[in-house]
Amino acid sequence: MFCKRLINCPSLQLLKTSFVYRPQAIPPINLFRKMSTVGKPIECKAAISYKPKAPLVIDTITVDPPKAHEVRIKIVNTAICHTDAYTLSGNDSEGMFPCILGHEGSGIVESVGPDVTTVKVGDHVIPLYTAECGVCKFCKSGKTNLCGSVRATQGKGVMPDGTVRFHNSKGEALYHFMGCSTFSEYTVVADVSVVAIDPTAPLESVCLLGCGVTTGYGAAIKTADVQKGDTVAVFGAGTVGLSVVQGAQSREASKIIVVDINDNKETVSRQFGATDFVNPTKLPEGQTIVDKLIEMTDGGLEFTFDCTGNVQVMRNALEACHKGWGQSIIIGVADAGKEISTRPFQLVTGRVWKGSAFGGIKGRSEMGGLIKDYQNKKLKVDEFITARRTFDEINEGFEDLHNGTCLRTVLKF
Repeated sequence: MFCKRLINCPSLQLLKTSFVYRPQAIPPINLFRKMSTVGKPIECKAAISYKPKAPLVIDTITVDPPKAHEVRIKIVNTAICHTDAYTLSGNDSEGMFPCILGHEGSGIVESVGPDVTTVKVGDHVIPLYTAECGVCKFCKSGKTNLCGSVRATQGKGVMPDGTVRFHNSKGEALYHFMGCSTFSEYTVVADVSVVAIDPTAPLESVCLLGCGVTTGYGAAIKTADVQKGDTVAVFGAGTVGLSVVQGAQSREASKIIVVDINDNKETVSRQFGATDFVNPTKLPEGQTIVDKLIEMTDGGLEFTFDCTGNVQVMRNALEACHKGWGQSIIIGVADAGKEISTRPFQLVTGRVWKGSAFGGIKGRSEMGGLIKDYQNKKLKVDEFITARRTFDEINEGFEDLHNGTCLRTVLKF
């Protein structure tokens, strides 16, 4: 009886009520984070490239808040691409140092500057090195994905207003890279250089759609527009080349020949859809790769793709095309100062040389379709991840890139 009276005591009931735990009354953690950083500089970890041919330096940097038409992103995952290594080699004519490299990433919008309407705080996003403004003459033409809105400043390593958003621990300015700079825990990009994606898509995987997979796949299905029964040769079996292969396979090409000097690439090439594999260094004496490909395809190929950046390979790819209608698509980026050449007769007799950047894909309006293809298992993406590392292991990740078996190393902050 005593216990029952005590439990029903009005004073005790009031005391109990005053200490009721109400989780909804406590702001969520991400709100605290939002309140503490919006409109303010953020200190975070980044990998800084101070000079060519040198290891990246991991240090604390300051990332300024976004200005008008700018977006600040918390990068969750970033992959290491051969283009990053190419710039780090010093052979890139647009390479600016000191800078923050990285252009194949994914993350979450932390804050936006004035006049940003295309993304909002909390959106899952992919930064785009090929912008899409929708209003410049290039975007409006419907003939290209090469938007001109931020190209001039992007090539100079700065934001559209001509200034940078990164400073190292000494207060020194750091250049941006390809309008993305994903080798930083936080980055700032132009609003025309970012696309919101389905939040259910895993960020670790879809970061690869920021460059390599999209570039190769798009080159096959959009730039070349490979059709059922076409014959295709792909020079270079890296991430871009294998993405061309899967694009050609999705279009039901009758023959997909991968050309690579690394025999270890044959198995993976066939897994992505190659029907044949040729190592040009192991041909019979006196036979060229052009001779071999023409022999294999009754006069030449409908489409060839250079994914190496080697200008001699580019020539071979063109000359392996069928006269009258063959097209060769250049994807690889050559060293600064290099030029391509062939006999004019090759073009007079109907062969076509074309280039492809980001696979001809318009990042903001067409990325959603690629995400759906990946989610529906029509587009291989996870299969390209051959190594996973923490961000602190970024220099080891660059070593992975050159070991002959690695396709993509994905870093996580």
